[in-house]
Amino acid sequence: MIEKIGTNAGKVWTQLDEAGRQNMKEVKKSTKLTEKDLYAAIGWLAREGKIALEEEEKELYISLH
Repeated sequence: MIEKIGTNAGKVWTQLDEAGRQNMKEVKKSTKLTEKDLYAAIGWLAREGKIALEEEEKELYISLH
């Protein structure tokens, strides 16, 4: 399971590196991850300090740190 989370974190990181700041819906759609897998990947990246999370108008945005 940990290997899968790490792989998915790589997908999210790559997407943000290519497209820049995105909201959760955009990242989920572009990476084709389930909501559960997406949140696990984001947690991984956040714990490593590789992403920034911002909330604007009840929407969560993710960008590389």
